[in-house]
Amino acid sequence: MRKKVPGVLALLMILALTMACGKKYEEITPEGSPGSHETVSSEDENPVLYIRQSEGENYEQAQSSSRETVVVGETALSMEDRDETVYVTGSDVNGRASATTSSQVMAVFQKGQKLHRTGYDDTWSKVDYNGTACYIASRYLSVTEPRTDAMETASGSGETAGDGSGIAFDSSWKYGEFSKINSGQAILYKAPGDNRKGITVCVNAGHGTKGGSNVKTLCHPDGTPKVTGGTTGAGATSAVAVSGGMTFSDGTPESKVTLAMAKKLKGKLLAAGYDVLMIREGDDVQLDNIARTVIANNKADCHIALHWDSTTNNKGAFYMSVPNVSSYRAMEPVKSNWEKHNALGECLVAGLREAEVKIFSSGSMEMDLTQTSYSTVPSIDIELGDKASDHSDAALDKLADGLLAGVNQYFGK
Repeated sequence: MRKKVPGVLALLMILALTMACGKKYEEITPEGSPGSHETVSSEDENPVLYIRQSEGENYEQAQSSSRETVVVGETALSMEDRDETVYVTGSDVNGRASATTSSQVMAVFQKGQKLHRTGYDDTWSKVDYNGTACYIASRYLSVTEPRTDAMETASGSGETAGDGSGIAFDSSWKYGEFSKINSGQAILYKAPGDNRKGITVCVNAGHGTKGGSNVKTLCHPDGTPKVTGGTTGAGATSAVAVSGGMTFSDGTPESKVTLAMAKKLKGKLLAAGYDVLMIREGDDVQLDNIARTVIANNKADCHIALHWDSTTNNKGAFYMSVPNVSSYRAMEPVKSNWEKHNALGECLVAGLREAEVKIFSSGSMEMDLTQTSYSTVPSIDIELGDKASDHSDAALDKLADGLLAGVNQYFGK
């Protein structure tokens, strides 16, 4: 009997080691991935996923997302029913089609964005996104609104944002359902002191939406085709959500110049007593042209989009007027607002003339734009020059003076 003891002890030791190893790893089969599985170390705070491509192949190591370190294999979770408003607390947080990190990303949400939560458990939350169920890691949602980075600093520019507050897109707003890119937010600033006028000017730095050229939206809310050319030709029913813009003769991207111009104008408007709704304060904002317009419709008294034309002869400034086409002017919301759009454009050009800015021709050019096709407040695209125009700091300052004079003229101030 004594000769069998070492063998028994060896067997017991092997069993103990096997049980210990079995406790260290948990095997999970992701939904919709037959024949593959992931192994996650339960002792690692930042788990690494080992994904087997198919039977008989080696494991491939893949680092998990910094925002999603929990893998869930089922969407049929036991969630508590919720009916509450929540806010995104992280940046670039994925919203997925089901409660698993292997499912399709439906949207990417930004810090401070408001959502409606309908289901909750410790790992995942179910939210409503444009009428569709979407799943977000619960750790990145809170019932308390966070202070956004944009409120602290003007998108890394080093400028203090003062009392700026984030304005998220609301898909329930009129025409909101036509927007395709709307996870970003605008920033609303209130004029300081006793000279506040109670008028909000939306300043829209043209372009500056990554991926905007790869998405298309309807040109008109009623689905009718464009009546003029432009970036998108006449007869088209859809246009790029946000174009990339042109490049100045010296190699500077238009989006950089429109942003610098917007910041100049913001400062002058605030000093003059106007509240300012800034659509974009960094290189990228995830708001398409419809989202920008709908936010302005609901949060501003007028909407000024800043652009430079793609010609190369330094032709001067002008505004895009509403085309004199009966079918277009009969379409809502154009029908109820086109005269206000053109009146704002005329005032802006008059202000630029007053500042001795070069003006192109009569100061206007007819153009069927997505912006004015969805606007319910006075709204204009102002082209401040072209590729060959001076866009130095002094030139932008002069343009800002002219635009402020135009805003004063329009509001009778």
